[in-house]
Amino acid sequence: MTALRIFPDADALGAALAVEIVTGMTEAAREGRRYLLGCPGGRSLISTYLAVAARLRVAPMDLAHVVIVMMDDYLDDTPGPARRVPVEVLHSCERFGRRQIAEPWNRAVGSRPGVPADQVWLPDPLDPAGYDERIAAAGGVDLFLLASGASDGHVAFNPPGSDIADGTRVIALADTTRRDNLATFPHFAALDKVPRRGVSVGPATIARLSRRVRLVATGPAKAASVARVLAVRRWQADWPATLVHACRNGELWTDRAAVAVFSP
Repeated sequence: MTALRIFPDADALGAALAVEIVTGMTEAAREGRRYLLGCPGGRSLISTYLAVAARLRVAPMDLAHVVIVMMDDYLDDTPGPARRVPVEVLHSCERFGRRQIAEPWNRAVGSRPGVPADQVWLPDPLDPAGYDERIAAAGGVDLFLLASGASDGHVAFNPPGSDIADGTRVIALADTTRRDNLATFPHFAALDKVPRRGVSVGPATIARLSRRVRLVATGPAKAASVARVLAVRRWQADWPATLVHACRNGELWTDRAAVAVFSP
C-alpha cells in the first residue's frame, strides 16, 4: 500500500523532501555514481527546490554527479518537424530546469562544482524512446518527483486514458491539462495560447525506471486529486496520478489543506 505523509504546509513538505534529496545525493557521491533526480516543472515542487538550495548553502557539496531528469516539455505549434519550444519562452521546461533548479543549486554550493549544463536532461521529440534508453543506461532515476494536475490528475503530460505501458512519447495535450497550465503560466492569457502538444515521459518510464517515487500534491486546489489517489490502491487510467500505486517505494506527500475535505 502506498505510504501517505501529511505535512502542515507546502514549505514543511519541501523541507522534508529536500532532506531526502540531499541525502540521496550524498550517498551517490560516496558510492562514486551519478544521482538522477526526476523533476517536474510548474508550481508543485517549488518549495522543495528552494529547500534543497537552502540546505546546500548551509552544507555545500560537489554536484558534478547530479543529473536533473526533466519530465517533459512543450512543443512548438509551428509546421515542420517536432521541436521543443525555445528555451527563452517562459513556459519552456528546459528554462525551468536550468533557472529554477540547477542554477540556484549551483549558486548555493559556491566554488564547488555544480550540476553540469549537459546534465539537465530533456526528452527529444524526434527520438522520444531514446530518453527511456538513456535513463535505463544510466541506471534509472534514483528519485522521481511527481505532481498531479488539479482538474484531471495528469502526471507530466500524460492525460486520462494513458496506458501504463506507455513510455516517453509525443502527446496531444488534453484541454483539461492545458487549462491547468493557464494557472501555472499566466502569460498565456487564453487557452488558445497554450501549446497543443508536448513530449513527455510515460507511466512506464516512471514506474519501471525509478527506485523511489514521491507524488506531491498540496493546497486546496489539489484536494480532489488527493482524494482520487487515496480512494484506490492501484493504477487507474482515468486518473494518471494513481501511478504512484504502481511504483516501487511510492509515497503520496501532501499537506493539511489538501486533505481538509477528505479523511482517508
